[in-house]
Amino acid sequence: MNTPKVSAIITTKNEEKNIGRLLKSIKNQSYRNIETIVVDNKSEDSTKKIALKYTKKVFDKGPERSAQRNYGVSKAIGKYVFILDADMELTKDVVKSCVETIVKSSDKALIVPERTVGKGLMANIRKFEREMYMGDPTVEVARFFDKDIFKKFGGYDAELTGAEDYDLPWRISKKHSIGWSKKYIKHHEGGLTLVNQLKKKYYYASKSAKYAEKHPELVKTQGILIFRKAYLKNWKKFVLNPYLGFLLILLRVLETTSAAIGYLSVVGPLEFAKTLWKAIAS
Repeated sequence: MNTPKVSAIITTKNEEKNIGRLLKSIKNQSYRNIETIVVDNKSEDSTKKIALKYTKKVFDKGPERSAQRNYGVSKAIGKYVFILDADMELTKDVVKSCVETIVKSSDKALIVPERTVGKGLMANIRKFEREMYMGDPTVEVARFFDKDIFKKFGGYDAELTGAEDYDLPWRISKKHSIGWSKKYIKHHEGGLTLVNQLKKKYYYASKSAKYAEKHPELVKTQGILIFRKAYLKNWKKFVLNPYLGFLLILLRVLETTSAAIGYLSVVGPLEFAKTLWKAIAS
């Protein structure tokens, strides 16, 4: 099989509890032609020290994740780039699956399914929710890219935070096909708390005005958290597990409220109403 180099790009900020696990999973891949690049944003813990045990390519860059990722790609020598978060863990054959899939197809990017792992109530709710999104391109995002295509489309929009995950694949999908990896990533979410989750939704929503302006047609499917089609499509899961189903809906109500407050704090009531109207009308 053709074995082009893959550049794994990891962004970090105070990830000493997670980064070693991810780097070890990259080292243990069945596909061997991988370079690892870590782009850190002023970590105050041992993140960089741990990273340097696995790769010499550890860089400093901020202020947000999009800029970090783009910088990492600028340092990459691989034909393909694999964009990863520090709390992920690669299953053994996931890079091999990505390369085989993209080499044999006309795809220029791949969605790599994620499965939540971890203990605790929040992790169980996230696992219950994430299983509904398998195969849904409006929620699952492409992480494996042909580097030339990544650069051709300008990489991640550095003015977006959070929504950049959806923006770049959406722009690419208008010109090129996006496929799916047959293997998956483990996403460790055992440390989630309700307070932190609501803070994150508030923060991302406060940064999402430009995304809503760029893609009003996506606000309806991605921004309105409570009424996602995946919930209707997987209604049997709610019937079979009403406890987790109820908690998921409750969590979504709280997240939607937090996100709405975050968005309102930046754009004001009039612009908020306009965004909703555009979403409904699109």
